[in-house]
Amino acid sequence: MYEEIIYDVADRVAVITMNRPETLNALTDRTQAEIRHALDQSERNEDVIGTVVTGAGRGFCSGVDMNALGAMSEAGRRLGAVHEDLAADPGNPDKDPNFEIGAAYFLGLRKPLIAAINGACAGLGFSYAVFCDLRFADRTARFVTSFSQRGLIAEHGVSWMLPRLIGPANALDILWTGRRFDGEEAGRIGLANRVCEPGECVNDACAYLREIADVAAPNSLMMMKRQIYRHLNAELRAAMEESNAWMDASLARGDFKEGVASFVERRPPKFAPVQVD
Repeated sequence: MYEEIIYDVADRVAVITMNRPETLNALTDRTQAEIRHALDQSERNEDVIGTVVTGAGRGFCSGVDMNALGAMSEAGRRLGAVHEDLAADPGNPDKDPNFEIGAAYFLGLRKPLIAAINGACAGLGFSYAVFCDLRFADRTARFVTSFSQRGLIAEHGVSWMLPRLIGPANALDILWTGRRFDGEEAGRIGLANRVCEPGECVNDACAYLREIADVAAPNSLMMMKRQIYRHLNAELRAAMEESNAWMDASLARGDFKEGVASFVERRPPKFAPVQVD
């Protein structure tokens, strides 16, 4: 089914590899549809604890494919093709409208999503990385936003998410200058959560997810992700009230009983998987 990505599942972790290395994995409409479809597969696979997205060859993702950019420049508007063979509705169990546009749907996924940034990361590829839950970057990776040099604004939700990760001043510096910076700097400013040795970011991200799978309840991971992203813009009281309601519900679930029993009995826990309707 997939023509422009590779989708693999091994030892509880799914890996999506954007597979257009000759273009540094520039995104076509089909690539984006295939990624969305593959993430839906991860959501529905009870054996998968989380997903890693990365790029084949020397790049993570260089942004939108230049042919598509040329067509948009000619038309003076955004374009997009629909791939009905890849229909998918990943994540967003609350049907939150905030998680419906562009890469913001990453925030509505039930399971962790890590960007393993192995090389060039630019434009829409930069936005994809920003909207993942965590970013593991090779120290030699190269980041650039590119928007100002194309006469564009901060696209794809970057203006909302980036300052929440690295602060307004760092975000403006990166967006205004459009300068290139490496994985080391990404780590220093807080954009990269892990700085990895060259060629190791995918392995490190997979290892991280497997470590979580050994000790954490998948439903707890899901609920924590919902709390973090839903409460970013909520008033404190509303966030506290919702957290208290969800806490009461969690106390009645089997995961809580198993968590306590496994601790008392000094054994690995056996938690229930995330259920998807």
